[in-house]
Amino acid sequence: MVSRFALTASFVALLLSPATGFAGSRGPLQIIVSKDQQSLVVYDGDAVIATSPVSTGKAGHTTPSGIFSILEKRRHHKSNIYSNAPMPFMQRLTWSGIALHGSNHVPDYPASHGCVRLPGSFAATLYKMTERGVHVLISDRQITPSEVKSALLFRPAPTEALPPLSDVPLRPAISQVGDAPVEIAMTEPPGGATGTATALGEPIRILITRSDARDGMREVQTSLEALGYGPGTIDGHAGPATIAALKAFQASEGLESDGKLTPELTERLLRKAGRTPPQNGKLLVRQGFKPLFEAGLTIDKPEEALGTHFLQFRHNEEEGAEGKWFGASLENHLTASTMKRLGITIDADPFAFNGIQRTLARLTIADDVRRRVEDLLTEGSSLSIADMDSGLETGQGTDFITITRPRPAG
Repeated sequence: MVSRFALTASFVALLLSPATGFAGSRGPLQIIVSKDQQSLVVYDGDAVIATSPVSTGKAGHTTPSGIFSILEKRRHHKSNIYSNAPMPFMQRLTWSGIALHGSNHVPDYPASHGCVRLPGSFAATLYKMTERGVHVLISDRQITPSEVKSALLFRPAPTEALPPLSDVPLRPAISQVGDAPVEIAMTEPPGGATGTATALGEPIRILITRSDARDGMREVQTSLEALGYGPGTIDGHAGPATIAALKAFQASEGLESDGKLTPELTERLLRKAGRTPPQNGKLLVRQGFKPLFEAGLTIDKPEEALGTHFLQFRHNEEEGAEGKWFGASLENHLTASTMKRLGITIDADPFAFNGIQRTLARLTIADDVRRRVEDLLTEGSSLSIADMDSGLETGQGTDFITITRPRPAG
């Protein structure tokens, strides 16, 4: 285990100081908790804004590592699991019970039942500076965000220059039109139909991961539906209606009607429906804690793990017209069975130089998908990359949550 204070001298000075004040943040914040250092650091881009000691989960109640965001905030909260224990300035990270909160007992070692305990005064300060959606990374080791440059990263869609005010025909003020009805012009969000009522100014959350068997089954169901075989709900599960539809398709093709889906049958079905085989990767977008859309993408060298990475977009006067992305990589051990299921033979190295850039360089995203994302891109938008879609925690009322696993000792 790395020493709690095995950091650079400057960082140690920050960490040992009383809850460092927030130094005029100008961009979206992200919070990084290090379990080996028992520390919390607040970043604005790659600049340290505040630090504090913490106490994470003890043995048997380990705090999960991964990518989270603040889902709910409550000034006064009591645990509904542990005898109504007070949890002041609670900031929820999962609906299953993990949160940041203040405590009178924050030793320099793991001591909680899974939450991240903060000194009371710092918890109050942090509570005032955050809002729902602020990202929290919990890592087994100390990680630091840095600027990431890559042509594959999304950039804001260019906006059309508005005509000079002197060239704009002025509408009369309401007081000038008497009782006549007034038509009010509303500006549609960028991208037309791809926008939503929350699109203007609301950060989006992007997840890039591998396609799985369920994605392939959805393609099969969509093809069966297009051919008129009625597979039931297109949900990625081979239910009775889907099996019956497969048998009907096999019979129409002069094949044995056993309802068993093979690669050959999938290829024949998709070709008959005029659809292309599903891509080996997918991009999912959420906004306002709700799913927005998803699309396929191609992962080059699929036998190599993507690794687990998190990036956040800053876009203000300091970053210029294109903005900047700041990212960090998290250690995430894949078991042998998981690697076999995903077809991975080379695991990711979370310490590799330019690891995020190397992963991004392996992705191919269609131009129309890129435009759709960039039409919605605003400051504070984020991008998570992972080999597995950790969907158990991701659901209604959440951003994308990615749970990571450390490499077993020894």
